[in-house]
Amino acid sequence: MIKRNFVDRSKGTIIELYKSLVRPYQGYCIPVWNPYLVKDIKLVESVQRRTTKMVQGIQHLNYDDRLNYLGLMRFEKKRVRSDLIETFKFMKGMYDVKKKIFFELDDRGRRGHDQKLFKKGMRKVCFQ
Repeated sequence: MIKRNFVDRSKGTIIELYKSLVRPYQGYCIPVWNPYLVKDIKLVESVQRRTTKMVQGIQHLNYDDRLNYLGLMRFEKKRVRSDLIETFKFMKGMYDVKKKIFFELDDRGRRGHDQKLFKKGMRKVCFQ
């Protein structure tokens, strides 16, 4: 839609359109739906890849250079960042959920801190 309806392909225009029209849909429910299959990750990443190719004058650059020029980060990196933020919120008690359901603290030797976590393997979650 952006490619068909907008003539201006400058950096500012394309990035603003991408951030306001595409990114909210792309990032919706990512903390819950965390794609782990390579084909799903590539599919989601291809949307951002196509958008960066639309910017005038940087089509010849590779994907990582285009992202650096536009001030964006890979979708995979954004997912890891959001996972870390959610884990922090769990551990600091910002959610009304028992931490022990999802994580267990390491009781072995720790290197400088007492917050080393292990993710429990589980098949279903019971919220009590």
